Amino acid sequence: MSTDDPGIQINIMGREFRVACAPEEQKSLREAVDYLNRKMQEIKDQGKVTGLDRVAIMAALNISHEYLTTRFGGFDVGEIKRRMASIETIIDQALSEQDELF
Repeated sequence: MSTDDPGIQINIMGREFRVACAPEEQKSLREAVDYLNRKMQEIKDQGKVTGLDRVAIMAALNISHEYLTTRFGGFDVGEIKRRMASIETIIDQALSEQDELF
C-alpha cells in the first residue's frame, strides 16, 4: 500500500491489520471489525474451540448463518430494499405528474 492509500489500521483479536478502505466507508468497516471481534470473543470464551484460526472459521460460519437466516421467502434483505426503492421512485414520479396538473 502506498502512503496515500485511504487505508486504516484495524485490530482483530489482538492482531493488527492495515486495510484499504475509502474514507466514507471507514465507520462501517470499524463497526464490522467490532462485530467480528465480539463474535470471535464469544467463541473463544466458550472454550470449545482453540486456536485463533479455528475461532475465526467458527465466527465466519456463525456470521454466514446469521446472514442467510435474514432472507425472507426466497428474497434477501437487499432485494427487498431494491424493490422498495423502485416502488418509491414510481410513487414519486406519479406524484410529480399530479403536481403538474394543478
